Parts: sequence; structure tokens; C-alpha cells
Amino acid sequence: MIDAIIVVVVVAILGVYVSWRAGRLDRLHARLDARRAALDVALVRRSSVALELASSGLLDPATSLLLASAAHDARSAQNGQGWVGGHGQKDGHGQKDGHGQKDGHGQKDAQGREDGKNGQELPESDLTRALRAVFGQPGFRSSLDGTEGADELLSELEGAAHQVFLARKFYNDAVAATRAARRTPLVRLLRLAGGASLPEFFEIEDSLVGTGEAGQGADMPHLTG
Repeated sequence: MIDAIIVVVVVAILGVYVSWRAGRLDRLHARLDARRAALDVALVRRSSVALELASSGLLDPATSLLLASAAHDARSAQNGQGWVGGHGQKDGHGQKDGHGQKDGHGQKDAQGREDGKNGQELPESDLTRALRAVFGQPGFRSSLDGTEGADELLSELEGAAHQVFLARKFYNDAVAATRAARRTPLVRLLRLAGGASLPEFFEIEDSLVGTGEAGQGADMPHLTG
């Protein structure tokens, strides 16, 4: 009788623990989804403001073309990504997201990442480099002094770029926490994550401060007063 009670208690404790771990995993996935959505919003806003700057007339034609091209490519990658969550969900075309899953061709790059994911990272990094080139021009900020609308637009772009920097950091933190939880023996043994693939980090260049510049380690040069 005592042995049976002990067995029942142990099973009950294990059941509660497994339920807690499953609930925690669900919360981590929900947080991952929310932070990826915030990152997507930040990326869209950055490319939108970059396009606005490119068409504002504040830049010379060559620089405007460079920035507009990079921003357009980033926007195209954002629109074609079809990302809807961190649980291995599919978009409206039945294609899987970029978290280590297959796109329409199911091809991987040299690092083993799927085309869908890499296809968004590269244009976003190119946009960062284009913005860095714009702001790194000698006398760029002083050349806009007194120009109507320049301060407001640069301030908006500064905020958008900084938001990308923060949103990517928060998203990658959520990815790290989720991956750590998913790799515990209990979660793997009981398949508490189901068939969802492991989420991948979103790696892009997002700092507009060039290497060797004063303030290195920050994400933005000081553009506005």
C-alpha cells in the first residue's frame, strides 16, 4: 500500500514537472514570435525611412540611387520572406519560414542555412552598409545644416536604425533561451517541442558606426543635435 502511494506521488510530481516544462517552452516560443514580429516591424520601418531619405533630394544623385537600391532590395526580401512565427509555421504559399527550414527550392547555403533566411539577411546587411556609406561621407552632416526637413528625417532614420539594433538583440536573446530549453534531455526525450524546427539567430550588420571610428561599439553615429 505504501509502495503504491509512493509511486502515485512520484508520478504526480513528474507529471507536474513535465507540464511546467511544456508550459515554459510554450511561453518561450510565444516570446520568440513576439520578438520576431517586432524585428520585422523595425526592419520595415528602417527600409521605409531609408527610401524616404533617398527620394528627399537631400543626397546627391549617385548616393540617392545607391541608397534607394539597397532599401528596395531589403523591402523586397521582407515582402518575400513570408515569416509568420517561430514554430516552423508556413506562409500563405505553403512555404516554410527561414528558421532553418526549407524555402521553395529547399536549398542551403555554405553555412547550412536555408535560402529563405539568408535571402533576408544579406539585403538587410547591404542596406546597413549603404547607410554607413551615406553617413560616412566627409562633411555629410554639416552639408545639411539649415536644410528644411533634414533634421526631422535624420532623426527618424536614427531612431529606426537604433530600433533594428535593439530588436535584433532581443530576438537573438529569445532564440538563445529557446534553443537552450529545447536542447535539455527531458524536452528532447519527450519531444515536448513537437516537430517544430530549432529557431535560428538573425545575423546582419546593423551598426552604422564604421570600424575604427570614434564611439566604436555603438550602433549609430551622432547625426542630429
